[in-house]
Amino acid sequence: MPLVASSYAAPLWLPGAHLQTIVPARFMRLPPVAYRRERWETPDGDFIDVDFALPQPVAAVAPVLVMFHGLEGDSQSHYARSTMRWFADRDWRGVVIHFRGCSGEANRLPRAYHSGDSEEGDWVLRKVHARWPEAPLYAVGISLGGNMLAKWAGERERDALFVTAAASIGSPLDLAAGGAALGRGFNLVYTRMFLVTLKSKALAKLQQFPDIARDGDYMRRLRSSRNLYEFDNEYTAPLHGFRNTEDYWDKASAKPWLRAVRIPYLVLNARNDPFVPALSLPQPQDVSPRVELEQPAQGGHIGFARGPWPGRIDFIAERLHRFFTQREPSLS
Repeated sequence: MPLVASSYAAPLWLPGAHLQTIVPARFMRLPPVAYRRERWETPDGDFIDVDFALPQPVAAVAPVLVMFHGLEGDSQSHYARSTMRWFADRDWRGVVIHFRGCSGEANRLPRAYHSGDSEEGDWVLRKVHARWPEAPLYAVGISLGGNMLAKWAGERERDALFVTAAASIGSPLDLAAGGAALGRGFNLVYTRMFLVTLKSKALAKLQQFPDIARDGDYMRRLRSSRNLYEFDNEYTAPLHGFRNTEDYWDKASAKPWLRAVRIPYLVLNARNDPFVPALSLPQPQDVSPRVELEQPAQGGHIGFARGPWPGRIDFIAERLHRFFTQREPSLS
């Protein structure tokens, strides 16, 4: 399928990739969303927290939208609130899945979450489907969550067909390219922001599970990590069974799996996303006929603000709704 023309255009009052990233995430007015939280026990004795947007539809056949958030995100992230509000107002069941340790409470086990954790994603989606078996099930992954979801869809191929359609928004599907981009220039501002919470959680885990440390100098190296490459090399990769950062980023990247996707799938990336280099974005020859690629020139990283000042951030929700409602359950 060729690249589709995008209806997104950035407002004139919000120029440039960094403003288009930062202003929607930090300074724009967000819609109010109330949630009801459930704690789901995982098969390995841990837990994840799941937030349901209110009001929840009464009908068991109401469409369900499952969201997997981005790196260090949660149900209060700007994209989560705007999307959950949009779909709840249209009688969908909106569900935000918190990756382990991202709901405000540390998880029980040494492991955390990572970009390629498609086994956890599979467990979540099947649990939701089993709970509302007659409801159309849709899924969206934002940034890191979208890489995981796309990898899941490609790995499962026809076994993913219980999901009606899915989407990845602003996702670094080539993790090495995304990691390299975040390690230079102004992008280090974002990296340092992520590292504040990532290091804090990792150091807390070391206090709880001292055996994580590989040697006596481990804590110093972890504290001194300057970018995601170094942090992943010390913590994320070895903790989740990878040899090093290169091994992790290579095996966890979703881009090689896009040719195997069998469900209708939207991949939306702004070409000026500071987290995701335009040259790393998938092209039509990289994906299956079920994958729709949309790559507007602007939008920043999960920004996509639009409208006159002070603007609004409903493009992602509107685009998802349009993509999903044009699809019927896949039989191919």
